[in-house]
Amino acid sequence: MNTLKTTLFLVLLTLLLVGIGHLLGGQQGMMVAFIFALAMNFVSYWFSDKIVLMMYRAKPVAEAELPELHRIVRTLAQQAQMPMPRLYRIPTETPNAFATGRSPNHAAVAVTDGILKVLTWEELEGVLAHELSHVQNRDVLISTIAAAIAGAIYMLARMAQWGAMFGGHRRDNRNNSGGAQLALMLVIAIVAPIAAMLIQIAISRSREYQADASGAKMCHKPLALANALRKIHQAASRVPMDANPATAHLFIVNPLTGRSLMNMFSTHPPVERRVEILENMARQGV
Repeated sequence: MNTLKTTLFLVLLTLLLVGIGHLLGGQQGMMVAFIFALAMNFVSYWFSDKIVLMMYRAKPVAEAELPELHRIVRTLAQQAQMPMPRLYRIPTETPNAFATGRSPNHAAVAVTDGILKVLTWEELEGVLAHELSHVQNRDVLISTIAAAIAGAIYMLARMAQWGAMFGGHRRDNRNNSGGAQLALMLVIAIVAPIAAMLIQIAISRSREYQADASGAKMCHKPLALANALRKIHQAASRVPMDANPATAHLFIVNPLTGRSLMNMFSTHPPVERRVEILENMARQGV
């Protein structure tokens, strides 16, 4: 079901992009914006793991340093029939974790110092299973495609904004449609970025639900993952992580929880709902 939702959201993004290009009447401009967005996200896709790990000052974790962490990840990777990902440690006391990498063969999993102190090994296993599920489900690829399309939409909206500012004085003397064209450009400039953002958020939330479900099945410990989500969420509410909003969707729990003013704009579904689903899985004997 979550895979179907993600597909539908990606289709909606694509239709929104094509629709805006048609309304603006500039197929050439649409293609230029789309190609530019693809180019930016191509670079992001190939180098995103290095960029985000550097951003959070993550350091490689040697097996001698944390043998239990390596054992858990190796076991989960074997169960998922995927290569062992690279492991990193982030120097912050706020508990959290994320996975990155363009494919299972180029994956990395990073955990914070805080999560190693707050969670039990069983709870951490649930978190790591969730992150490996993101890798297995190719969520980085999905989010990159969504970002490419949304980026093109943002650019077209900006083109409409400038067109309304500097081209709005023009009038078509034959049908007097200049005012309608100006209004249309203003609507596109305002509504399109919001619509694209909401669809991106919906995609991100759908992938989190999917990773919870597949991660719980991978480790066979849905309650451990549920308990971990509670602990991480409570810690993030008290002391939000110093995280870049552009990378917030990577983490297992929104690292900006304490700063959020409106949950509807969160990249993650409500933790309470995620815990409820995992508890239902446990009752069903998953």
